[in-house]
Amino acid sequence: MTNSLKLLLAGASALAMTAAAQAETVRIAGWGGAEVAIVNGLLTDVLAEDLKAADIQVTYEPVDGDFSQFIINGLSAGTAPDLFYTDIFWSRSVFAPGQADPVPGDTSAFAPNLVEAFTYDGKVLALPKDFNTLALFYNKDIFDDAGVEYPTDSETWTSLQDKLVAVHTALPDVQGFCVVPDYARFATFALSTGWEPFNAEGKTVLDDNFKRAFAQYTGMIDAGAAVAAADTGQGWTGGCLVNEISAVAIEGAWMLGGIKDSAPNMNYGVTRLPKDETSGQSGNLIFTVGWAVNANSAVKDSAHKLAELLTSEKAQQWVLEQGLALPSRSSLAETDWMKGDAPEQITNRTVFAGLEDGNVEPFFFGDLGGAWMEPINTAINSVILGEADVDTAIATAQARFDELQAN
Repeated sequence: MTNSLKLLLAGASALAMTAAAQAETVRIAGWGGAEVAIVNGLLTDVLAEDLKAADIQVTYEPVDGDFSQFIINGLSAGTAPDLFYTDIFWSRSVFAPGQADPVPGDTSAFAPNLVEAFTYDGKVLALPKDFNTLALFYNKDIFDDAGVEYPTDSETWTSLQDKLVAVHTALPDVQGFCVVPDYARFATFALSTGWEPFNAEGKTVLDDNFKRAFAQYTGMIDAGAAVAAADTGQGWTGGCLVNEISAVAIEGAWMLGGIKDSAPNMNYGVTRLPKDETSGQSGNLIFTVGWAVNANSAVKDSAHKLAELLTSEKAQQWVLEQGLALPSRSSLAETDWMKGDAPEQITNRTVFAGLEDGNVEPFFFGDLGGAWMEPINTAINSVILGEADVDTAIATAQARFDELQAN
């Protein structure tokens, strides 16, 4: 081997060592289950070349247990990953102490409602990776057998109730809907009236709009349009639908997985949520998860770059076409795939439209977190069980809110 060749090989080796030394390892974490396949697919198939070009190596740590507790404990102990999922529901516990690094780039390509959901103290603290809203799913065969027209995008809660009563009258063994004592479903009624969970002073006031929605929701049982889900052995409206206990369900795009697993042959349809007759508006909730960068990470720049790649248009298009989640980038609502006529495409398009359809609020309740829902859930349950009337249940819930928000 000549001296010149030796020098060339030595130089190439040195360059390779320098490149390897420049690559930074970013620890990322999300929950386990189906998410593992999503993240692994993105890292190994979709983004492999982009990661190599950015000199980023990734250590992926899925968590099967209580993920929020894992992150909160890790941030306190200084052992948290560099980049991690942040659910809007518990995001304040990370944002308020300053444990998430502000997003440095432009976020205008993302759906505004999602960016706003992850904005705290004027700073965007997570890049929204995906989301869900709620829609009305229905069993077409049940409506056909009952001789009742399918629900449409122009329904009001009253017109839908009339159809559900007609279904139950024609098919006594089938209920219209399963009522659950859960704000996460009742909110579609309450928000449609124009009621807001927090007023200008940050207090919760169960006003006349709230009462109208509450009476409508709980009154579906006495009207013959619904049954308490607990009385059927089900804990969610989707369970009632896939087991042909009810004709409709109020769920997000995750309902597709429930149908695939439990009722793959169901002939189903999906529409936007009904409107309140008085306001003329529908109501909806945003369920969203973002990628947040650990404010104390030693590789923050690389972590932010990785978050950008994981939420890039290429990455989100792949996730969308796998039928795994709805994209947070506004442009993907206009793709050919989203305009298709397959049931899952119609479902995703309908759920995507829920972002800006009527009165929409994030599934987030400030410093109170999940405790905020307890007075409403308890009130719904007390009426369902016949332990209280509407007025008494609401008065009790209001007193509880006054206690929670006294300071």
